[in-house]
Amino acid sequence: MATITFHANGHKTQYATAHNTDPSLISHTENSGVGFYGAGFGLSVPVGQYQESSYVTNGDGTSSGVKLNNTQWQSVSGIKSNGTAVTDNTSGIPNWYAPLNVRFEHDEAVATQNCKLRIFDRNSIASHASGVTTQVFEIRHPHAVEGHKIGSATAGSGSLAHRGVDNFGWFEFDPADGGTPPDMTFTSSPGMSGLNTVDGDPLPSANYTGPGADGYMNWMTKEGAAHRSTRHDWYLALSASPQSIGSKTDYGLYFTIEYL
Repeated sequence: MATITFHANGHKTQYATAHNTDPSLISHTENSGVGFYGAGFGLSVPVGQYQESSYVTNGDGTSSGVKLNNTQWQSVSGIKSNGTAVTDNTSGIPNWYAPLNVRFEHDEAVATQNCKLRIFDRNSIASHASGVTTQVFEIRHPHAVEGHKIGSATAGSGSLAHRGVDNFGWFEFDPADGGTPPDMTFTSSPGMSGLNTVDGDPLPSANYTGPGADGYMNWMTKEGAAHRSTRHDWYLALSASPQSIGSKTDYGLYFTIEYL
C-alpha cells in the first residue's frame, strides 16, 4: 500500500539516528496543517513581510500545536532560521532546519519520479492560494554532517522564472502571476531521510572521519533516481507573506509523485 504523509519536522537530531525518528504527524484529513505567524503564535504577519514563527495548527489557524523550525525568506537564495541564524545562501542547509517532512511509504521497495508540489487555494489545484505569496525550498542534504555548504546542487529545482537565478533559489508561488500555479519539481527517489545521493551532490571523501562519520546509512547508496526504498523523504523550507490584512485560510499544499 502506498501512502503520502506530512510530518512536523520540529526536532534536531544527529543523522546517525535520524532515520529512526518519527516527528509528529500532521493529519490533513482532520484539517491539521502548518500555520505562519509573526513573533509568536496568534500574532499577525505584517503585509509584505514573511513569517517569524511556524506552528502546527488547525485549518483556520486558531489552535496551537507543535512549534516548528521556522524558515524565513530573506532573498532569492537567502534564509533565516528560527529568527537568528542567517545563511548567505540556501545551499547546504541541514534537513533538520526544514519545518515540514513529506514522506512516501510503500510495503515494497520502489523508485519515485515526477515528484511535484503546488501551493493552491484548498479547492482546486488549478487555482492559486488567495492573498498570500509563498516561497518553497527543497532542502537536500544527503549525508551525515550537519554543516553548511554541503547540500545538493539539485535542490530548488523548477523553472528559472519561479526560482531566481541559481539552483539554490526559493521557488515562488504568487497569486498575482495569474493562471494555474506552477509545478515545483522535487528530487526523484531521495530515499529514507533523503540520504540517497544523486549526481552533483558534494560528498566527503572515503577517508572522512569527522562528525557523523558513523551515520552514513544511505550515503552508501549512490543510485540517484534509480534508488528503490520502502520510504522516501523530502524536506521543505516554507515561507509566506500576506498581500493584504486578514487571515489567509484559502491556502493548501499539494504533493504528487509517481512510483514504480
